[in-house]
Amino acid sequence: MQKMVTILGPTASGKTQLAAALAYRLHLDGQDAEVLSGDSRQVYRGMTIGTGKDLDDYVVEGYPVPYHLIDICEPGTKYNLFQYQQDFHKAYEEIRGRGALPILCGGTGLYIESVLKGYQLSPVPQNQPLRDELEGKSLEELTAMLINLKQQTGSNMHNQTDVDTAQRAIRAIEIETYNLEHPTELRAMPAVPSIIIGVSIGREARREKISRRLRQRLDEGMVDEIRALLNSGIPAEDLIYYGLEYKYVTEYVVGQTAFDEMFQRLEIAIHQFAKRQMTWFRGMERRGFTIHWVDALLPMDEKLKQIFCTIGS
Repeated sequence: MQKMVTILGPTASGKTQLAAALAYRLHLDGQDAEVLSGDSRQVYRGMTIGTGKDLDDYVVEGYPVPYHLIDICEPGTKYNLFQYQQDFHKAYEEIRGRGALPILCGGTGLYIESVLKGYQLSPVPQNQPLRDELEGKSLEELTAMLINLKQQTGSNMHNQTDVDTAQRAIRAIEIETYNLEHPTELRAMPAVPSIIIGVSIGREARREKISRRLRQRLDEGMVDEIRALLNSGIPAEDLIYYGLEYKYVTEYVVGQTAFDEMFQRLEIAIHQFAKRQMTWFRGMERRGFTIHWVDALLPMDEKLKQIFCTIGS
């Protein structure tokens, strides 16, 4: 069988359930499988509801599907793509060493593509003098600086996540400045061969699921989760840095917005995020990746049947 199966899709497409169901079905067939998360925010401990970890999905018919790269660092820290590559390859080799099939599952296209393609990256240290110099600049000013730097380094603005907040923009400027001033030998990472399964969901169905899931997460205590993180000493700006739920709910908790305004703005932001995810995945296809799409609304057994036909098992 192929060395790895990748299951990707936009938020609320049911990809985690599908990956766990695939691992369970393989287990019944005598092939152990373990899931590697491809999500940039599920790495943080204590950030469970807002990041949609849905850990119950990893228990199928009483069988606990092993998973990795979830809850591996402290909230408030700035996990990055370079660290993800290192952590992914360590877990990937351990899984293969056990004779199990790795299943990469997530919606962070940059993280997924970085391991499938073998991005070459170098760690970038924090530049406190530069941060002090940039402090107080508007997001518009920071964005203009970042665009200028990327033009000089030949880097592309793949999407808008680098400029969601001033903190993100400053970190992106820090990285581009380092790459411009300190050309370093890039650290080669091997590309990982994989059959890629994409979970496709129509725009209206996706919007309905996103809205329903947002209400459910608020009912399940997402506000309390974020309030607890703030009470633990994590600065509000550090939570806002993570974007989406943590940005908008934090602003509500600290009194910057009313609940209804928070809900409306967050709902719109998640819809826009899902659209950007699909744009990235379509871009992967243009960059040479073959993605085998399955309909998110099909019954689980039918989705699994299509996947097994694709992976040849």
